[in-house]
Amino acid sequence: MKDSRASDNTDLASFGYRQELKRSMGSFSSFAAGFSYISILTGLFQMFHMGYGVAGPGFFWTWPFVLAGQLLVALCFAELASRFPLSGGVYQWAKFTGNPFFGWMTGWIYLACLIVTLAAVAMALQVSLPQISSAFQVIGTSDDAESVAINGILLGSILIVISTLVNAKGIKLMVLINNIGAVAELVGIVLLIILLFLNRVRSPVEAVVHIEQIKSVGSSFPDVKIFLAATALTASYVLYGFDTAGTLAEETHDPRTKAPRAILQALLAAGTAGLLVLLFALMAVPDFNMPDLGNIRGGLPMLVKSVLGETTGSLFLCCVIFAITVCTLAVHSGAARLMYAMGRDGYLPFSKSLSQVSLKTHTPILATLICGLGAIIVLAVNIQFPNVFALVTSIAILWANLAYWIVVALQLKNRLSSARHNRDTNARFDLGKWGLPINILALVWSTFMVVNVSWPRPETYGLEWYHQYSAWMYTAGLIVIGIFIYYYKSLKDNG
Repeated sequence: MKDSRASDNTDLASFGYRQELKRSMGSFSSFAAGFSYISILTGLFQMFHMGYGVAGPGFFWTWPFVLAGQLLVALCFAELASRFPLSGGVYQWAKFTGNPFFGWMTGWIYLACLIVTLAAVAMALQVSLPQISSAFQVIGTSDDAESVAINGILLGSILIVISTLVNAKGIKLMVLINNIGAVAELVGIVLLIILLFLNRVRSPVEAVVHIEQIKSVGSSFPDVKIFLAATALTASYVLYGFDTAGTLAEETHDPRTKAPRAILQALLAAGTAGLLVLLFALMAVPDFNMPDLGNIRGGLPMLVKSVLGETTGSLFLCCVIFAITVCTLAVHSGAARLMYAMGRDGYLPFSKSLSQVSLKTHTPILATLICGLGAIIVLAVNIQFPNVFALVTSIAILWANLAYWIVVALQLKNRLSSARHNRDTNARFDLGKWGLPINILALVWSTFMVVNVSWPRPETYGLEWYHQYSAWMYTAGLIVIGIFIYYYKSLKDNG
């Protein structure tokens, strides 16, 4: 083990960095980090009602569609994770395959994405907690959209504070909770699939192919517009963050081998499990016209309780609450490591402070605190917006895929430039002759994701025009601020 650690530290030094974080993650912990970030029990239970509300049970088909596309990106990322086993993941990959500016912009966009995702995941408590007990609806009632939004912000803020404290305690505690959470989620998913299957009322074909008429959402699916709107919601929100194993590379033993494998395993395991949960849930729906299936008051939590009974359903919702908590920890950890990596390179304001690692906990304390505070601010800014759930989650999806797009575009540019595309003899994962076609398809897919998620449609962003175009406005603002900070800091450092 000592020789392995020395080798990892020497490898890190070859990139110009010294070992400051503590390497305490093995193969399972690396997998668990990505699996917990994707978190089927968090994402599906949080977003089911949105996909169903737009396209009814037909939104099932968006899942394999998005999974196949994201797998193309994950294959590209696995190759990069093996070549650049560094904290910061996509930031480092863009920096080394492109240049410092592209690295900064990718890191800046993805850091904003992670902070927004942290807010969105923590807010998922609102979907499940009040269905366990109405006492958790602290503010107003579940029938009032504004009260639901404000209550969700309150619950989310409390969870973010807890996540900040746990992450600040160090990677060992976070890894322990994360590993327990991943095992609990895997067991919970298997049990849920079995129980839903045992309570099925229709065949798979009747559930997702020959779908009966549904008055609550119409019968226009698979209309292309409806399909694209549904694609931008549930599956797109759940199936990203698989790059987390790469972000935690400097805390992983032998990351050149373990991080690529963990990236692919996390996406495939979560994607397959989510597909089965979704399929068997639709097979078990008593009536597709149940009015709250497409509403935040109901959705998948309501469906599970109605199918499995009040007691069993509530027990599963408790498992969902634990999954949401663990997912929050994983997202928070990834955000803090990205901020630390960018601060270490001197690209952020107050970089020296943000890159300081506690000698006691081996954790970037200030970066952890800032990420938690940033997520709470995101929630507070949107406190008067009833459609806050759709807005925050959609912005997070957009910024994640925009960062992914930059990385796969730079990777493709390097593949097409023989002068710059040099084989890394230390890499443990290489796509070989399949690299070019997979990279091209990954770029096409990422382009589609960015356009589709940001498209100004009322199903996602609301009826007001300024809400519908909010994704474009927020993104433009983020890019302008990022460019300003980069060049201001460059001028200041050079003059």
